[in-house]
Amino acid sequence: MAILKIVKEDSNEGFLRKKSREVTEITPRINTLIDDMIETMRNANGCGLAAVQVGVLRRIVVIETEDDGLFVFINPEIIAKAGEQEGAEGCLSLPGKWGITKRPMYVTVRALDRNGKRIEVRGEGLLAKAMCHELDHLDGILYTDKVIRMLDEEEIQ
Repeated sequence: MAILKIVKEDSNEGFLRKKSREVTEITPRINTLIDDMIETMRNANGCGLAAVQVGVLRRIVVIETEDDGLFVFINPEIIAKAGEQEGAEGCLSLPGKWGITKRPMYVTVRALDRNGKRIEVRGEGLLAKAMCHELDHLDGILYTDKVIRMLDEEEIQ
């Protein structure tokens, strides 16, 4: 496994704004990418990472929360949303920036797992927020596009 370089918003001329392509076959190379993404996310102390954030335009997301564990989503889509939550949100591709966003409290995602099995995962709270955030990345959307208010340094501490 390897720690990959995380693409920063201002470092690569709009790369994070590109739409990711569907994965048509889960190959050993895709599974290596997934392993590297997990290691990269953990190394950066993040709770989610999309393939576009490591320079790969494929519809792959990894998410890990303390309460819910690790999820790998290939070609994910949100199939249900409910409720609302408002809170601070940040991004590994926008280090040092935080903002207040509104996201659904509950989200259900349908995807393939790393073995090609169709899965449905219902997330609540932080997991739901992470699912929305990471799936947005696959369509070139950043949390700053949905921010209600950016936080200043005193509020982040």
